[in-house]
Amino acid sequence: AIATASWWKEERHGVFLDYNQNAKDRTTASVYSVRPREDARVSCPLRWDEVATCDPAAFTVRTMPARLAAVGDVEAGMDEAVGRLDGLLALSDEQAAAGAADAPWPPHYEKKDGEPPRVQPSRAKKKAASGDGDGGDESGAESPTGRRRSRFPLLVIAKAQHKEEAEAGLARWKARYPKAAALLHVDDVLVDSMRGRSSTWTRIRVNLRHVPVALRPPKEAPDPDYDPWHGYKPPKRGDTPVGARRPRGAAGAGEEEE
Repeated sequence: AIATASWWKEERHGVFLDYNQNAKDRTTASVYSVRPREDARVSCPLRWDEVATCDPAAFTVRTMPARLAAVGDVEAGMDEAVGRLDGLLALSDEQAAAGAADAPWPPHYEKKDGEPPRVQPSRAKKKAASGDGDGGDESGAESPTGRRRSRFPLLVIAKAQHKEEAEAGLARWKARYPKAAALLHVDDVLVDSMRGRSSTWTRIRVNLRHVPVALRPPKEAPDPDYDPWHGYKPPKRGDTPVGARRPRGAAGAGEEEE
């Protein structure tokens, strides 16, 4: 498949169709709008045959005039091709009648009847003993320490203050394990922007699902191994200002323990 609507990054492949951007509280980034990046990248519309080989860094405010002159307006005529939602609404009714669950809603929306658990698959707990089914599936069993196990073979490769440093660590890992690296798919490399004390930092993980067990590299300390909470001393009990948040454990705020 060329596209996916899977909400969780570890389950995605190809082009991600973010249907939650249609939510009522979302702003809209129209085509050719400039994104807040140092190179002033542009939300450039593509043809499907360009997706697999394109370089997003090639689409900037400097390159757009030449591209428009070469390929023209790829959305020309769109307003004349008016469609109807009747078929989509009928399909929705048909799937609902067949018992299909609704797609996951954003976490700040009220939970709907019959909605699947809003939990990342690799962090899903076993179903509650009461059998209410709201604890997630059984793919994320807890370890003896109480931490959730991932149902995907994930390795944390790098944790760095800057993205470039994390990418350099990934390059070193690939050089150490070229056979495993050659089997990774594009969507097997997960680059996460994590929240630190006052700024974000970067974590890179790899999903070894496409690497045979015999070729899977061992778990190693991340390279680099940045700790955003190094040197942080939480205030004594009673000294925490109202509304302030303490870091969640040694892993640091926002970091998953996988």
